[in-house]
Amino acid sequence: MRAPQHILETALYADDLDRAEQFYGGILKLEKVSRVADRHVFFRCGQAMLLIFNPAETVKPSHNPDMPVPVHGAHGAGHMCFAATGSQLDDIATSLRQGGVAIEADFQWPGGARSIYVRDPAGNSIEFAEPRLWGFDETIANG
Repeated sequence: MRAPQHILETALYADDLDRAEQFYGGILKLEKVSRVADRHVFFRCGQAMLLIFNPAETVKPSHNPDMPVPVHGAHGAGHMCFAATGSQLDDIATSLRQGGVAIEADFQWPGGARSIYVRDPAGNSIEFAEPRLWGFDETIANG
């Protein structure tokens, strides 16, 4: 088997999907792809998907034989990181502040890459970082 080359989707969990939708769709401007009641809301992020699930709903088994998705869920704060160039990070910081989002940390790593950390409404740790943090070319930050 060849090692996977791309993460297709990332999942975070939030009890309040309305607040999650406002944060990811409203403040971060991600494109909402779908929402199913109080179960989940899905967003497109470049060539990947960000899935926000309500953990109280995803622990219930599927009753649709055409979509036998196993039960899943997590409790407690998760973490994810969005790729961004240095100039994009300045714009992101401004948008976050204008949206009333407190920045927990904004710093340069020893290798020179910059990261900004915030919390989403569910308490998940959300990072925005230059791809060089992991040795990637910054072109991945542009989709």
